[in-house]
Amino acid sequence: MATAVPTSPVPEIRVREVAGIWVRHLISLYIPCATLVFLWTGPHPWYVALAFMWPLVVAHQVDCSGRTEERGPRDALPAWPFDALVYTLVGLQFLIVWETVLLFSVQGIFSMDMVMVFLLVGGSSGFSIITAHELIHRRGKVDQILGRLLLCTVLYEHFYTEHLRGHHVRVGTPEDPATARFGESYESFFRRTVPAQWLSAWRLEKRRLGDTDMALFDPRMLKHRMVHGALVEWGLAGAIWLAFGPAAFVAFLAQAFMAVRLLEAVNYFEHWGLERTSARVRPMDSWDTHAWFTYYGLVGLSRHADHHASPARPYQQLRTWAEAPLLPYGYVGTIDLVMAQNQDFQAQAAEELARKQLGPFANDDSAAVPEEAARARLADVQPPARASRIPAWVPRFVVPALLVLVTAIGVEYETSGGLGLGARILLHGWVLASLIGFLVVARRLREKFDHESLAFAAGFAVLIALGALGDAALGWWS
Repeated sequence: MATAVPTSPVPEIRVREVAGIWVRHLISLYIPCATLVFLWTGPHPWYVALAFMWPLVVAHQVDCSGRTEERGPRDALPAWPFDALVYTLVGLQFLIVWETVLLFSVQGIFSMDMVMVFLLVGGSSGFSIITAHELIHRRGKVDQILGRLLLCTVLYEHFYTEHLRGHHVRVGTPEDPATARFGESYESFFRRTVPAQWLSAWRLEKRRLGDTDMALFDPRMLKHRMVHGALVEWGLAGAIWLAFGPAAFVAFLAQAFMAVRLLEAVNYFEHWGLERTSARVRPMDSWDTHAWFTYYGLVGLSRHADHHASPARPYQQLRTWAEAPLLPYGYVGTIDLVMAQNQDFQAQAAEELARKQLGPFANDDSAAVPEEAARARLADVQPPARASRIPAWVPRFVVPALLVLVTAIGVEYETSGGLGLGARILLHGWVLASLIGFLVVARRLREKFDHESLAFAAGFAVLIALGALGDAALGWWS
């Protein structure tokens, strides 16, 4: 029988203790506030815009540092300070979307600021889905509406329907599109889960209205919640285009797309390879992590096993479970592993499942050690790697050349030919060379000193110096 890590029931808790716990949860403001600083200081020179990657690098380093939080919740915690933090995060997301739109009413599509909208603003919007997740699980109508509105800011309102009435009912079963299968890659999962979740939510709403075969123009469809959500979110997107122009519209789409990519990366590893064998959801049907940054920075989402065991439990009261499999890092580190080194993630996750005898290793009495069993089972289910038909020189030379050409033409179009296409191509070639220099310096320093944030800070210093040199040359040219 599953047993939670024991907690110490305390009839009363001092204000100082409450404040200490609450202050640690303020780390959840870190990425939204860094995003606002980026938006308030824009438009930026291209090399300054990229410097705003540094907050993400620091978050990644802290999340992978090995610092953990395994203490159980205090039963006597008052709810209101933690609720106030959730509502603050709601307000910050609405403000971030507004400031993004304002910035790109004066900034162009073909800019490094747009790249940072994808990375930084999209990352912050991905965190906002976690806030929405907390709210849609609450019973209050106002909280649920706020959660749905947050989802509208990333064009994913149907998550409200599918997550509550689909995923939580079918998690760990073949019928759940949000449960990643053993051996399934992230890209395969993403292509499968996004349309499948949308279709599932559509059917769930038709079933709620009493007729799964209901026609699209049936009058009852006026009460279909996904129709309401689509009207709000795409009405917002259309209003942004009409009021602020195509660059603002593209920026809105970019942050929404990245937010969804992050959400589905989280969905991917939260149940990867697990197979539910009982009618009731158990703690071992979800992956957990004890990472300190994830617990405090992502409003308790790291304790996902207890969330599925008790979906209405507020984030500050979630417990850890000894039976749940553990992720190799916190959520920030695991997202990076899933997206950039998916084979490594699958190998580490499979080894953990083999050690815990979960998923395909349940009741496994094999004499093989867990690592060997995991590698063998993965090899059995994964398709053989396909040899690329694209010659190696194409991504190495042709793709960068096309990138330089397309962005140069785009900027020249947006600025009505202010610099001249030839000079613009030379400038963008310099930008690309500077980016390569930045990556080389940062990577080598990280390998030498094993300190991620300092290595990237040194790389950024090189990038800024190269960017300033390019500006000086551009001024001389002009």
